Amino acid sequence: MRKLSGSGLIMIIFIAIMAFRSIDSGRFDSPSAFIMDTLLRLPAIVLGLTIHEFAHAFSAWKLGDQTPKAQGRVTLNPLAHIDPVGLIAIVFIGFGWGRPVQVNPYAFAKNRRLSNFIVSVAGVTTNFIIAFFCTALLFVIQDQIIFTIVLNIVYINFILMVFNLLPIPPLDGFGIITEIFDLRRYNWYRPLYNNGTFILLALIIFGILGLILWPALNALFGFSQSVWVNLFN
Repeated sequence: MRKLSGSGLIMIIFIAIMAFRSIDSGRFDSPSAFIMDTLLRLPAIVLGLTIHEFAHAFSAWKLGDQTPKAQGRVTLNPLAHIDPVGLIAIVFIGFGWGRPVQVNPYAFAKNRRLSNFIVSVAGVTTNFIIAFFCTALLFVIQDQIIFTIVLNIVYINFILMVFNLLPIPPLDGFGIITEIFDLRRYNWYRPLYNNGTFILLALIIFGILGLILWPALNALFGFSQSVWVNLFN
C-alpha cells in the first residue's frame, strides 16, 4: 500500500473542512433546490474552465510549444479540460479545479519571458471577455431559466478571472508577476513556488480569499453593467 504524502493528507483535510462547511451552510437541506441550482450553474462552470484552459493551450501552441497540441488540449471539447474530481469538488464544496495545461517554456520560438507572460494572461483575459459580453445578454433575455444560466456564466467567469489573478503559485497571477519582475532570480522564488498551494488553501479555509474575491467580483460586474447601460442608452 502506498503511503499517503504530506500534500495528499493536507488536501484530504482541506476537502473535509470544506465539505463540513457546505453541509453546515444548509445548501443540501433541500435536495431538489440543490439539484436545480447545480443544473443551472454547471454550464457556466464547464464553459469557464474549458475556455480558460483552452486559451492557455492555444496561446502556448501558437507561440511555438507543441506540448498542448500533442496532449490534445488545443480544443474546445470540455472533456479535454475538465478534471472529474475537480468538477465534483466545485459542485459539492464550492472549490475545485480543471486540468492544468502543461507548457514547455523552452520550446517557445521567441522571447521566453514574454511568451510565458502571454500564456499566463490568456486564460484570465478570455474569462473576462466571456463575462463582459454575456453581461450584455442579461439586458435582453426574457426567459428566467436562460437568464439565470447566463448570469451564472458571468459570475463564474469573473470569479475564475479574479481567483487566477491572485499572485500565489501555481495561479496565473504569480506567473504574470514572475515574468514582469523576473522573480526566478530570487532565492525565495523556489520555496514560495513549491508551497504556494498550501498558502492558497489556508487563505480559503480562513476566509481571507472571500475578502478579496467578492469585492472584486462586484466591482467587475458593476463595471460591465455600466458600460452596457451607457452603450444601450
